[in-house]
Amino acid sequence: MTLFADLLGAPGARTVCLVHSLGADGGMWAEQVPVLLAAGYRVLRIDLRGHGGSTASPGAYSMAMLGNDLAFVLKRLALGPVDYVGLSLGGMSGQALALDHPGLLRSIVICDALPESLPNADAIWGPRLAAVRAAGSVQPVAQATIERWLTPAFAAANPARWAEILGTIEATTPDGYCGCVEAIMRFSHVVRLPSLALPTLVLCGEDDHAVPPAEGQRIAKLVPNGRFTAIAGARHLPNVEKPGDFNRVLLEWLGG
Repeated sequence: MTLFADLLGAPGARTVCLVHSLGADGGMWAEQVPVLLAAGYRVLRIDLRGHGGSTASPGAYSMAMLGNDLAFVLKRLALGPVDYVGLSLGGMSGQALALDHPGLLRSIVICDALPESLPNADAIWGPRLAAVRAAGSVQPVAQATIERWLTPAFAAANPARWAEILGTIEATTPDGYCGCVEAIMRFSHVVRLPSLALPTLVLCGEDDHAVPPAEGQRIAKLVPNGRFTAIAGARHLPNVEKPGDFNRVLLEWLGG
């Protein structure tokens, strides 16, 4: 199996590691990369297995497995402790990374992510898994996915970016999608989060239909000294929908 990552910026600069949601890839952070580079940071984007440039392995994945993948890349690149920013699946696998490999991180930003599987996970994900497996493609669930992620107003104002993100969802490998869904359906970090000794910021789109902001608030309460911020006017991808607000909060956090 191959894991893909890209590293931008000046060698030796403080590194910010960005990890995407289910059905996305490093391109999800297009609105953040130039801002972070301009602020003097190095930027590492990692594609989770079965997404973007990373190959898929068959079968169910676990959050621990995905966290170990991230740890492997960070150790291989020997960047020293990084500031981690993960959204949705990137925020859930990032929790696993932080809990299992805390020495690799200096801080963590968890965006639009759950602390554990929802109680109705089977009802939510079962039909999506069945559709993807039957088609051998993520295409049957792609349109509904992007509509949960971004508002109609964003689609109307940014048709090219909408089409780009939709294309990325459709191009996700079915093994990678299904494997990661299995991880989302079967995990809990709730018991361990109170032991997380890293500076932690939790962000969420105020109108997120996929991950209710209350779940982000729950993470922030579980983690010692966790902070929570909601991004107004955004659904599941506040970094894309409201990049000005998202980037301001992120740079203030990194600077603090």
